[in-house]
Amino acid sequence: MHNPTELQNIIEKAIAQIEYPAHPANLYEPIRYIISLGGKRIRSVMVLMTTELFTSDLYKSLDVALAIEIFHNFTLVHDDIMDNAPLRRGKQTVHQKWGVNNAILSGDVMMVESNKHLSKVDVNVLKPVLDSFNATAQGVCEGQQLDMEFEERNDVSIEEYLEMIRLKTAVLLGGAMKLGAIVGGANVADANLLYELGENLGIAFQLQDDILDVYGNPEKFGKQVGGDIIANKKTFLHLKTLALAQSNEIDSLTSTTIDQEGKINQVIDLYNKYGIKELAALEMDKFLKKANYALDTLAVADEKKANLRDLVQQILERDR
Repeated sequence: MHNPTELQNIIEKAIAQIEYPAHPANLYEPIRYIISLGGKRIRSVMVLMTTELFTSDLYKSLDVALAIEIFHNFTLVHDDIMDNAPLRRGKQTVHQKWGVNNAILSGDVMMVESNKHLSKVDVNVLKPVLDSFNATAQGVCEGQQLDMEFEERNDVSIEEYLEMIRLKTAVLLGGAMKLGAIVGGANVADANLLYELGENLGIAFQLQDDILDVYGNPEKFGKQVGGDIIANKKTFLHLKTLALAQSNEIDSLTSTTIDQEGKINQVIDLYNKYGIKELAALEMDKFLKKANYALDTLAVADEKKANLRDLVQQILERDR
């Protein structure tokens, strides 16, 4: 069994060996660029790790792992366009560097590249692999659509928010785990348990992200503290406060008339008054328990699950 760092190194080596055409340069260079920005490759590592639960030949799913990694970065390119984001992992975003039209088209080609890698899997599992990947990709797009619609609504419920992050963030983690299991030869029950594990872990991860945006160490978290507050994002913390606050306190959550630092401090005071951080942590832990239950139920020897447990801890051991 390989540990997460070893699997990450396998992914990085495989990414470096992908050859894209030289021309048109403005189509393929953005792909090389966004992939080279790195990250922890968590989703593609999950593919290899779950494959290795059922077979010693993890390389059977390497192309699926690459498909997931390319697809994930494709979503980042298009998300950055929709968010008009200037930076990604501290570097200029693709649409800022090459223009919106080039970024859209490069993203489209990345989706094609993902499917080219998927087509290389064993024909005996090709159909379930494609079915699972397509359901995952469609779910991510649905989640992004809901996220955009929420920006224009003032009546978003916590249940709707949880469904949105399930689609936008969590289904890709669940899909990655399920795909790895399918290629590894898992039965339907175990493949579905791994999907449940990834999905619940993904929701917990996003809820933790909501907490860290307000209470995290910016140097460790890598983001500006209070960015969600400034953007009036309808996070779990925001929506829970709306449900608990007095009517005369609600305006401070969405006010655009005070300076950014003043607004952040004012909203954090409200969060602290109603114990929102603790309530969000309880919600996060609820989904984390579901993830761990799926892992405990998985019909695989405990020693084989050790690396997966370590990966779960690694994902969630960010500075809270």
